[in-house]
Amino acid sequence: MSDEYTPPESPPESPLASVLLNADRQRKCQIYLISPLDVSGAFSDRLARALDTGAVAAFQMRVKDIDEHAAARLAEPLQKLCEAAETAFIVNDSISLAKRLGADGVHIGQSDGTVADARERLGKQAQIGVTCHASRHLAMEAGEAGADYVAFGAFYPTETKLTEHTAEPDTLTWWQSLFEIPCVAIGGITPANCAPLVRAGADFIAVSGAVWMGDEVANLHALVAAIKAARG
Repeated sequence: MSDEYTPPESPPESPLASVLLNADRQRKCQIYLISPLDVSGAFSDRLARALDTGAVAAFQMRVKDIDEHAAARLAEPLQKLCEAAETAFIVNDSISLAKRLGADGVHIGQSDGTVADARERLGKQAQIGVTCHASRHLAMEAGEAGADYVAFGAFYPTETKLTEHTAEPDTLTWWQSLFEIPCVAIGGITPANCAPLVRAGADFIAVSGAVWMGDEVANLHALVAAIKAARG
C-alpha cells in the first residue's frame, strides 16, 4: 500500500462521526465509554446513571467468553438505555452480534473480521471502528477500507486488557493533520493523564476503569472537567 491515503469513493454517513464534528469542522473531544467485562445484574443501573450525566457520546459493550445468545440477553437492557439517551451503542469484536442486535455499530480488532465484511452485513449506516494499535499503516488501511473511526493505543498502562502496543500522542496529531475520519485514544486514560491526548487531537477518549472503578457519575464529571481544561 502506498503512503498516500485514498478515501472511499462514497464514504458512508456516520452518526458517530456527526456528533464529533460540528458545522465548521472543528474537532471536539468526547467520551467513548467501554463496559467492564461483567455487565450482568445491577450494571444496567450503573450505566443508566452514567448516561444521565449527558457526558457519554458512545458506549461499547465488551464481553468475553460467553455465547452469542447470552450476550444478546445481556445487551438488551443496555441497548435500550443507550437508545433513550441518544448514545451510540457499539458492540465489541462481533459483527454477527452487532447484526443480530441491530446495534449502531461494531468495533473490530485486527483479527475480528474486515471493514468490508462488517459494512456488507451491517449496512451503510453502521458505525465501524477499527483497532489500529500504534500503527499508522493499519490506520490508513482502515480508512481506505471505509472505517468510520480508527482507535490508537494503548497510551498508558492499563489493567483492563494486556498491553501489547504502546502509542504516542504525536500519532493522533499526525492523523488529525491529514484525515477527517475521527480517531479514538484508548488505554489507561484517566482525568489525570488525558490532557496530552486531548491537546494532540483525540476525537474520543475511550475509558473503562477510570469510570467503573468507583462512582461512575463523579468519575465522568472529573473526565469532563479534565477534557475541558485541556482544551482551554
